[in-house]
Amino acid sequence: MNVLGISCYYHDAGAALVRDGQLIAAAEEERFNRKKHYSDFPELAIQYCLREGGITIDEVDHIGFYEKPFMKFNRILETILTCWPKTYMSWIKGMPQWLGQKLNMSRDIQKHLRTDKDILFCQHHLSHAASAFLVSPFEEAAIITADGVGEWTTTGWGIGRGNRIEMKKELRFPHSVGLLFSAITAYLGFRVNDAEWKVMGLAPYGRPNYVDKFHEVVDIKEDGSIRLNMKYFAHEYSVRRMFNSRWEQLFGQPQRRPEAPLTEFHEDIACSGQKVVEEIMVAMARHVHEQTGMDNVCIGGGVGLNCVANWRILQESGFKNIFIQPAAGDSGGALGTAFYIYNSVLGHPRTFTMNHACWGPSFTDQEIERHLSTAGATLERVDDEATLLDRTVRMIEDGKVVGWFQGRMEFGPRALGSRSLLADARNPKMKDIINAKVKFREPFRPFAPAILKEHMHEYFEAPEGMDLPFMLLVPKVRQDKQSVIPAVTHKDGTGRVQTVTEELNGRYYRLIRKFHERTGIPVLINTSYNVRGEPIVCTPLDAYKTFVNTGIDVMVIGNFIVSEKPSDVDFEAGMRRSVELESASLLQAGVGAT
Repeated sequence: MNVLGISCYYHDAGAALVRDGQLIAAAEEERFNRKKHYSDFPELAIQYCLREGGITIDEVDHIGFYEKPFMKFNRILETILTCWPKTYMSWIKGMPQWLGQKLNMSRDIQKHLRTDKDILFCQHHLSHAASAFLVSPFEEAAIITADGVGEWTTTGWGIGRGNRIEMKKELRFPHSVGLLFSAITAYLGFRVNDAEWKVMGLAPYGRPNYVDKFHEVVDIKEDGSIRLNMKYFAHEYSVRRMFNSRWEQLFGQPQRRPEAPLTEFHEDIACSGQKVVEEIMVAMARHVHEQTGMDNVCIGGGVGLNCVANWRILQESGFKNIFIQPAAGDSGGALGTAFYIYNSVLGHPRTFTMNHACWGPSFTDQEIERHLSTAGATLERVDDEATLLDRTVRMIEDGKVVGWFQGRMEFGPRALGSRSLLADARNPKMKDIINAKVKFREPFRPFAPAILKEHMHEYFEAPEGMDLPFMLLVPKVRQDKQSVIPAVTHKDGTGRVQTVTEELNGRYYRLIRKFHERTGIPVLINTSYNVRGEPIVCTPLDAYKTFVNTGIDVMVIGNFIVSEKPSDVDFEAGMRRSVELESASLLQAGVGAT
């Protein structure tokens, strides 16, 4: 039985294919069309999932969408009428699309897919809950979901047992921890639904001097439920601003302009806002633990990507174990609705655990060679893995930044060893080098440590054997190791760590092990293979373009090493040839066909 899950029309469109209870493929649309946080219909992601499954849409038994459009429209319409005339522009901008497309969602999806199959609709936060629990390793667990807003729900908690999910309580719009964090993001001049993690990265540089003022903005109850003081917010009636002038008066400065210098004030706002969000999530988790008495908790929704809050939940809430799947945001709704249909609606027992994130496309050496040779790249083939790894390690030792492209692409916003940039964590200058020469982003942004799982407890304040494969928790780097791996030790002494095993990570694990054998350090810098403003690379051509146009020193892709960069003229000519070849091959494979 094949079940296709779809999420789109808000942000981070994605698709997932489940067959007989096993995940076959999952990917975000942005990786294929190269438009970051793309929200429209995930045409290419769906075509990829079907191709990976070796099926056509006619062989899909059930199609699910990750939220209920009529319930969402009810919330939007009621809000517009309640806040009129402030909502005039929201009405003008939003209603044509709703009346012309979103209220006919079944027909719209059927038209895109060229099918007359029925479309099943799952509530937004139930999709998040399913994406967290039904693919977890737990037979039973408490579930917490938190994001901006779904239909009406902004935060909820419930219980999962076997293949059943029962949501117990919810918080409703406009009171939302996700929208609070988005307001902080916007106030700091960062892009909402894109740069929330910049707030997390900036927070350790500041002091919590504005926590009291944030407590005027949000009333936090003992159970973690909240009420936003709506006199400071605009998200009820504005599609452009999250907060109003009273917010700026309260904190004493206007909204930072994008790209303007970051001051001590901005650092303190980030620190204070992050602390308040952590306070909310920890209080909520404590309450849920008290109510359920369970040892395990699963977290879904975009707030589940706040890895600092996640670590505090694990340390302070009473739960012994935590699970957050790597695409916790809206793209993961496609995963959730597919498994909810298969396990909960159709009643099939759970047989799948999501223990890695690599559910996107892969490329053979033959495909890599064909596309990159056409693009004019100079490829050196190294078929012996030991030699390939030894040379890669030596380049990392020499201070080079390596573009590492291996196997299937990751699902979710984190690069986890398939589409990664790798470098030496011992070099204290490496963070600044990568931020400036490769990523072209703010210098405060930290990089993640990838570590052999068996050594994690030696370098981080975490128990032996702890598994953190998705880079969603932030333990402290041990005091005596902070000077050993300074490039991945953040300002507050933490690291957004990824544990790596040979069973799940293969060549990536063996590379870090080789580095450990040569240097005595089982840690590498791992950051996503992209530049600021672009999605993580998907294809060999994406990787080559990023390699040529940045300060990446060398690319290790499949069994090939690419170290030479072409002239501008040769690159442009090669790219034209390669784009023509790639377009033809994708059309032949059914990707991008109209």
